[in-house]
Amino acid sequence: MATTAIHAGEIHDPSGAHIAPIFQTSTFTFEDMDAVQAWTSGETEGYVYTRPGNPSRTALARKIAALEGIGMGDDREQVKAEIFGSGMAAISAALMGLAKAGNHIVTQRVLYGSADGLISNVLTGYGITNSRIPGLEPEALERELETHPNTTVVYMETPANPTMRIIDIERTAEIARAHGAALVVDNTFATPVLQRPLEHGADVVVHSTTKYINGHGTVVGGAVVAHDPEWMADRIKPLVGGIGGVPSPFDCWLTNIGLKTLPLRMARHSESGMAVARFLDQHSAVVATHYPGLPDDPGHEVATRQMDGYGAMIAFDLGSYDAATRLLDRVQLAKLGVSLGNVDTLIQHPASLTHRMVSPEERAASGITDGLVRLSVGLEGVEDIIADLDQALAR
Repeated sequence: MATTAIHAGEIHDPSGAHIAPIFQTSTFTFEDMDAVQAWTSGETEGYVYTRPGNPSRTALARKIAALEGIGMGDDREQVKAEIFGSGMAAISAALMGLAKAGNHIVTQRVLYGSADGLISNVLTGYGITNSRIPGLEPEALERELETHPNTTVVYMETPANPTMRIIDIERTAEIARAHGAALVVDNTFATPVLQRPLEHGADVVVHSTTKYINGHGTVVGGAVVAHDPEWMADRIKPLVGGIGGVPSPFDCWLTNIGLKTLPLRMARHSESGMAVARFLDQHSAVVATHYPGLPDDPGHEVATRQMDGYGAMIAFDLGSYDAATRLLDRVQLAKLGVSLGNVDTLIQHPASLTHRMVSPEERAASGITDGLVRLSVGLEGVEDIIADLDQALAR
């Protein structure tokens, strides 16, 4: 994993530059018309314009595909990725590549707020319906797919944002496949270091590369990964060029640099995440702690089976909005912000921020209470993170 993160997809520049250059250009030129004809006939490959393709983006796509493909055996070389300008652009492309007017999407109840809005409000305007099952429980999923034979996508997050609910990827993939639907998994919280959904039968993986993959809070980006090269070429590649939701070469270069340390960072994130979760779980001011690494967490058994670590995302409930507000106003090391996966610790109130567009009734049904706080444990000294939370809770 560490070797792949550093070396896969790298561009070795003829100049001998150790770090690949940034191909910060909008247009690529041809030597003459013979070169143009060779390109149009498919005799040669090359780049023409940065929207449909750029070497900096290609390098990042190859690295992410290589990481998600670890464990795929003979299919590893078939794993391909495309890079987008945001995680939501990647999710939109994946769903548009699998569903059209008259099709149906089945998903879990709790989703990242913007993904929730895309499925519930945007895609419905294009004739794509949807239905929800709280945790995509197998029996309920079977019934839902029988009720909606026009389902082409089962969409899931595991761990879920922000409740940290765990869903069995392999079992869900088996059920979806039996009914002719594709399984799409948002792997942002776990990253390919801790979880590789393609190994467990998923058809498509999506990422917000803004988060752990970049790791430093400097870019916005997304990725779609699949082990069906034809689908990627026929359904996703046209969306790259046709809709144009792509990142700049510089953003791709920054993300590639950050990605090289992902295995190292995720090991430290997970170690600290476990320590902080144990602290919160034992604190008298905390009503409930949601973290799959805790033995009494409902998702612990499945997470242990399908993940290589439990990560650094924690949700904990303080019982009320007032209690959550007091904590969020008093933390000092942790910064109040909506993102996650940075080197520094971030904390936020989902009901007010990431899930504010979700109705109060839907939030309550999803377990997003007014007292719920989401914590992204950073790479600071874990004793300092715990001390910060302790003083905030104590006051």
